[in-house]
Order: sequence, then C-alpha cells, then structure tokens
Amino acid sequence: MKNSVVFLTSLLSLPAGAAQAEVLWQDFSVSYLNGGNYRVGDRQRQVYTLEHVAGTSWGDSFLFMDHLRSANGDRENYGEWSPRFSLAKNGWYQSADGLVKDVLVATTIEMSELSTHYLYGVGLDLNVPGFNYVQLNMYRRNNEQLEDNWQTTVVWGFPFEIAGQSFVWDGFLDWFNSTDDQRASCNWTSQVKWLASPALGLESRLYLGLEYALWRNKFGIADSPAFRTNESNVSALLKWYF
Repeated sequence: MKNSVVFLTSLLSLPAGAAQAEVLWQDFSVSYLNGGNYRVGDRQRQVYTLEHVAGTSWGDSFLFMDHLRSANGDRENYGEWSPRFSLAKNGWYQSADGLVKDVLVATTIEMSELSTHYLYGVGLDLNVPGFNYVQLNMYRRNNEQLEDNWQTTVVWGFPFEIAGQSFVWDGFLDWFNSTDDQRASCNWTSQVKWLASPALGLESRLYLGLEYALWRNKFGIADSPAFRTNESNVSALLKWYF
C-alpha cells in the first residue's frame, strides 16, 4: 500500500495541464527475440514484445509488455510503464541549446506475476550530437518484496548509415545499488537494427538485427558457481512498426 500511495501522489502532484493531454507523436511496434543464453530460468527463450512510445503536450510515455516462452514450457509476462512529465513543456524550465534540453519528473511502474515496483525521480533529456535522443533518469525504487533502493537508467538512440543502408543502435543501461537482501545489479541491453522494409518493398518500418544483453547479478541475485546470474546473451531480432 505504501508503494502505491507514493506513486499515485507523485502523479497527482503534476501540473493541471497534464489532464488535457495532446499526443504530438506516437509509435506502436511488435518485436520478436530468440536467444539461447538467458540466466535465472531456462536458457532458451523466445520473447514477444508490444511497445508504445509517445511524445505529448505534458511530456512523454513509454510502455511495453513482454511475453516470454521458454523451451522447457515455462511462460512469463512482464511489463513496464514509464510516463515522464516535462518541466519545459509546462513552463517551469527554459529549454536551452546546452547539454540539458529538458528536466522531467520521471516515474515507472514495473509489473510482473510475482511483484510490482514503483519508481519515481528526476529525468534529464540531453543534447548529444548524432543521437536522436539520450535520456538520464535517476529513481528511488519502492520495491514490493525487497528493501527500497536507488536506480539510474540511461536510454539512447543513434541512427547511422552504411553503404546507403539505414541502421539504428539503441538501448538502455540500468544500474541499482545493493541492499541487505539484494546485490548491486547492472543491465546493459542494446540493439543494432537494419531497416529492411525498403529492400522488401514495405511501407511500414521493419527492422532486422541483433540484441545483446549484458547483465551482472540479474534481478539482484548474486552470481556464484552454484547459481549463475551473470548473463551475456545474443538474440536474433525482428521489429515491426505499425
């Protein structure tokens, strides 16, 4: 109850203008991953992901839902919703041409079949040459079954071309600190994707590529010879925007 009250209080403290939201742009996508070196559970898994990302008059929003299907028959669902509320769009921060483009109230809710976690803190949108976006978010984690702790998240997107073909390198880095009941954990996950739709004659964007996940002490569980939680996993990737 305490966690949900803190999260809802942070949402209710937002500017009144957020209630009259205007969607400025949005993307829907579905992804498919297939990898063979997952940790904490079966090694071979397929992951189906639905994503929605939007820029609005009050800030931005990122939502995804994962459905994991393991080779041993296990099934799992996991989702996150991360609305961020812009101080610049609501007149509380003067956007500039320097490093910090915007300051935001950053929130996230993590939802699994085992627990729900609520995160709240400060986000920064950064101006970095060549990147479509770079975000730095610093959170306080209200954990449902574990001791509360702190998390830092970096998100980026970098487009590039090779031999006239369009690619994008994007991903995220999550780090959270240790507590009495969990180890410090770091998850660096990135994707390199080729825009295949022009070659296939498709109007909607279709990407093919690879995802690489490097995770230390996955889920805050200490890696040991008896139970490996350090993950280094390459997955084949297909992503379609519709």
